[in-house]
Amino acid sequence: MNDSPAQVVTPLAGPHPAAAGGPGFVLRAQDVHKTYWMGRVRVPVLRGVSLDVQRGEFVAILGASGSGKSTLLHLLGGLDRVDRGKGRVEYRGRDLSTLSSGEQDGYRSRAVGFVFQFYHLLPELSVLENVLVAAMVRWGRWGYRSRRAELRARAGDLLGAFGLGHRLTHRPGELSGGERQRVAIARALVNGPDVLLADEPTGNLDRKTGGEILDVMLGHRAEQRGTLVMVTHDPEVAAKADRIVRLLDGKVVGAAGAA
Repeated sequence: MNDSPAQVVTPLAGPHPAAAGGPGFVLRAQDVHKTYWMGRVRVPVLRGVSLDVQRGEFVAILGASGSGKSTLLHLLGGLDRVDRGKGRVEYRGRDLSTLSSGEQDGYRSRAVGFVFQFYHLLPELSVLENVLVAAMVRWGRWGYRSRRAELRARAGDLLGAFGLGHRLTHRPGELSGGERQRVAIARALVNGPDVLLADEPTGNLDRKTGGEILDVMLGHRAEQRGTLVMVTHDPEVAAKADRIVRLLDGKVVGAAGAA
């Protein structure tokens, strides 16, 4: 792997508020609005969405295409910001908009992990190297070098647990779609995030392979007691969640425990 310099990011410090008698959520969106502009046309996407995510919970955000699901996930993950003065997103009780640039980088590289519908693997890197990219972003060039053996072992353990222990030196082009998504999940988890954010992780796969990927994610979550927020348009996928939040035209229209 190319050990080119990487920015050292600052992780968020301090205990989870629940441990100190504070709010019992790890993520919270409060009356969130998000608007985009297409030329001179104002396009409101989220219209006052509120959502709490408890530690260890699996929340499915269910809705049709265009309902605002992915936009909400991007706001929760710090990939985008709410409209100025129109709501807030909190992690461990801290408003993401108040974080410094270094804290924001640390939040995205350590506190949350991302899995998308498309795998976004680097074709020139091996499976193991693709997973380690996330660790390099978190630790920076010198931090990664000092932890290289530990991080490689962790990445290898994750890939082994996901059935890819024999594929470490393969390139993404040599893998099936399901295998590529397993690599993407391992990359999202290698830094041990508090929350895994998944945007239609089975949407690019056939139903059988998608079911296997979902089983991988839920198995790891059960073992680690992790927190999972998943965007989906599939009611069968959502039904496996602890709670379903339904979006329609940028608003929450229903939230209930899954059967």
